[in-house]
Amino acid sequence: MPTKPRIWWAVPTLRVFQKSTEESYMLFNMSKILVIEDDTSIRQNLLELLELEDFKVIAAENGRIGVLLAQEEIPDLIICDVTMPELDGYSVLKILRQELTTATIPFIFLTGKSDKTHFRQGMELGADDYLAKPFTRSELLTAITARLEKKVVIAQKYQKKLDELRNSITHSLPHEMRTPLNGILGFSELLIKDVHILSSHEISEMAEGIHKSAERLLRLIQNFLLYAEIEIIATEQERINALQSHQTAFPTIALINFINEKAKKAGRAADLELNLQTRCHPQISETRLYKIIEELIDNALKFSSSGTIIQVNSTFINNKLTISFIDHGRGMTAGQIAELGAYQQFERKLYEQQGSGLGLIIAKRLTELHGGELQIHSKPEERTLVQVSLPCRSGE
Repeated sequence: MPTKPRIWWAVPTLRVFQKSTEESYMLFNMSKILVIEDDTSIRQNLLELLELEDFKVIAAENGRIGVLLAQEEIPDLIICDVTMPELDGYSVLKILRQELTTATIPFIFLTGKSDKTHFRQGMELGADDYLAKPFTRSELLTAITARLEKKVVIAQKYQKKLDELRNSITHSLPHEMRTPLNGILGFSELLIKDVHILSSHEISEMAEGIHKSAERLLRLIQNFLLYAEIEIIATEQERINALQSHQTAFPTIALINFINEKAKKAGRAADLELNLQTRCHPQISETRLYKIIEELIDNALKFSSSGTIIQVNSTFINNKLTISFIDHGRGMTAGQIAELGAYQQFERKLYEQQGSGLGLIIAKRLTELHGGELQIHSKPEERTLVQVSLPCRSGE
């Protein structure tokens, strides 16, 4: 094996975090770094340097041990040599990127190979940085700082999204559950108290009210559970592959009847224009396809006025099925579309719409998990176009 280049510590000792805020300084100095390097002297130099910077440091003398330590310790950053016995750096990175707990750990390669081919290979596997030996102390510490700062920014971004989701759930879900529950409790209480003086027509109306409220509550619970399932599936490649292994004939008489029945139930049968002439086999199960279509046709019905046209069309181009839903209701602004997320509703106080806001995001996430795309084009108070595109095999 060729002799590895020695690391060149040419720059005087410095604190790379001097320009950081006190909060960032404390956060960085709590960081745990895993060093994977088979050359004993280089590994020892790295340990001494990082410990002087107050990092918590763990080390592995080869790739196999490095993988095990990464899985056990879940470090904040990994510095890994490329050329090592048993498992080289590329193999280490590939293994760690395939596991949920280690997939997002910042990863810096150390190597004596500086040509573009090796650089590209590392980046394609998901490396965050690539330092060619010999490198200076400043270059290494600057690379570490950049990766940890980026990790902090990403963590803050996700925390913000999590806080927004938590707030949306806190405000939206109780309201959405309370509304149908109030209907169920109110009608049932009247039936219990006044059953002897109520006419059969009044009893029938109350029973219908209970049934509608129960249906609304059931759908809310089902959507809540489905959304949670979707987000779990999105983290497991095997389950994503299983989803995409299905195929469904499109369109079918049953699907056309399903859409017509939705419009009829909403009292909008005359408003519906259905043109599903395309014949192909999208890579999605029938149940999931129906769910996407159900949520999008329900949105078009819910957010447009009776007497305005709702169009559902399909096309098949370049092995993609595109289903379009067009309504002429209130629509969404570009900002609202950009902020589309679970449990998020727009202008609730103004419109007091029913629903948790889950329907559209469920349709979007299901489409994406099946290798497709959902796009929204809307001009408020005029026209909204929602297009779902899915990989599809010709049905001819």
